[in-house]
Amino acid sequence: MIRNIENIELQYLTLQDYQQLKEVMIEAYESMPGSYWRKYHIKSLIEKFPEGQVVIKVNGQLAGCALSIILDYNQFDDHHTYEDITGNFTFSTHTDRGDVLYGIDVFIKKEYRGLRLGRRLYDYRKELTEKLNLRGIAFGGRIPNYHKYAEQMSPKEYIDKVRRKEIHDPVLNFQISNDFHPSKILKGYLEGDTASGEFAVLLEWDNIYYEKKTNKAITKKKVVRLGLIQWQMRLYKDMEELMQQAEFFIDSVSAYRSDFALFPEFFNAPLMADHNHMPESQAIRELAAHTPTIVQKFSEFAISYNINIITGSMPELRGDLLYNVGYLCKRDGNTERYEKLHITPDEAKIWGMQGGNELKTFDTDCGKIGILICYDSEFPELSRILADEGMDILFVPFLTDTQNGYSRVRHCAQARAIENECYVAIAGSVGNLPKVHNMDIQFAQSMVFTPCDFAFPANGIKAEATTNTEMILIADVDIDMLRELNQFGSVRNLRDRRKDLFELRKK
Repeated sequence: MIRNIENIELQYLTLQDYQQLKEVMIEAYESMPGSYWRKYHIKSLIEKFPEGQVVIKVNGQLAGCALSIILDYNQFDDHHTYEDITGNFTFSTHTDRGDVLYGIDVFIKKEYRGLRLGRRLYDYRKELTEKLNLRGIAFGGRIPNYHKYAEQMSPKEYIDKVRRKEIHDPVLNFQISNDFHPSKILKGYLEGDTASGEFAVLLEWDNIYYEKKTNKAITKKKVVRLGLIQWQMRLYKDMEELMQQAEFFIDSVSAYRSDFALFPEFFNAPLMADHNHMPESQAIRELAAHTPTIVQKFSEFAISYNINIITGSMPELRGDLLYNVGYLCKRDGNTERYEKLHITPDEAKIWGMQGGNELKTFDTDCGKIGILICYDSEFPELSRILADEGMDILFVPFLTDTQNGYSRVRHCAQARAIENECYVAIAGSVGNLPKVHNMDIQFAQSMVFTPCDFAFPANGIKAEATTNTEMILIADVDIDMLRELNQFGSVRNLRDRRKDLFELRKK
């Protein structure tokens, strides 16, 4: 290894570098005599795609190089050869309209190995892929130690042993440590590569920031602002007064340019006061009669205040059956329904409620979200299914009367954020309703939870309201941080699941 290093520079490759480049290539491929790029090859690459050709220089001397092109990857078979990819070494396959950065070559001079210069070249390729909004990186990786084991095992067995650290392969070990994942074995990939038995491993890296090009005039938000409404239970003389209070909160959170407004479970329960002389099961059915009107008003507010509203939950009659449901009222005018799947013993015994049957994610202008009403958050299977469908934010409207009940929701919701690598927002009601049976007291502290890793708060709490106080809570959540966590987190709960041992699916 070279000592007394004064500077290391990453530069674009130029034709003036060719003589040094040739010498390094000859040394790097000594097992394949004559396998170096001619000057006209390098000239062609620089002219077609100058950003893709870079060198590392140590103390002014060329120490390594990375060459690449952009492909329309759909034009190539998964079992391609090096000759196919390079257009018979003419690079005619390169297109600025492609979607994948394909690595043509990368090498480091022997005396500079051990300085992690190769990692710098790969980091550059990743940054270039993100900058150009390409789907990812691909290349055929040599397995130069395979010839030592070719008579004992197949290429697949060899790769498996390399991954388990039972065999050392200088190329494949390096690629895997740089987050590239093997996807296929390419037979007859590079003619003359006898050390690899002319096999190669198709290695890929996915750009988590890639956005498919669209002709629609839309932007997908990366930082999403949440507005949580910690609702005070109080008596209202009628529906109009209750909706005035709801509009006040929507106006307040939209003034902070929030993307979502989250209401608690059964926030409209005060309207049952007029029916307190009835049995509880009848009073809540009278409350259900207001649900269509409330949903219509919330939909109008969503449009006029330019905010997505999660209506908490309300009782709703479907035929003779009573359900606990809510609505996502989007700012584009669309409305979608969600249901509480697990009914508490109290809801079933006192109100005669039924559990719903539909579980799904919702597409919004801020990405995919999930909504679970209160008790549902205590069943981890539900949120895991939503996470598998691409959920980034889970909203939990809840209603709890005691601190015991609140603690169950709070701690389960925080666990959902960690295990599903998502944000979780919970909002509840405070205060009391002495004139409404079965709704006497409330306990709540609305919060926004995050995963627990270096990029997030150490305790996993992004924001928290004051306990048992009517207020709003505003918090920003960064969706890109979830993508980075999924790929590079200290632990990766979603990716590391042992799907070879178990599976989870909806019936």
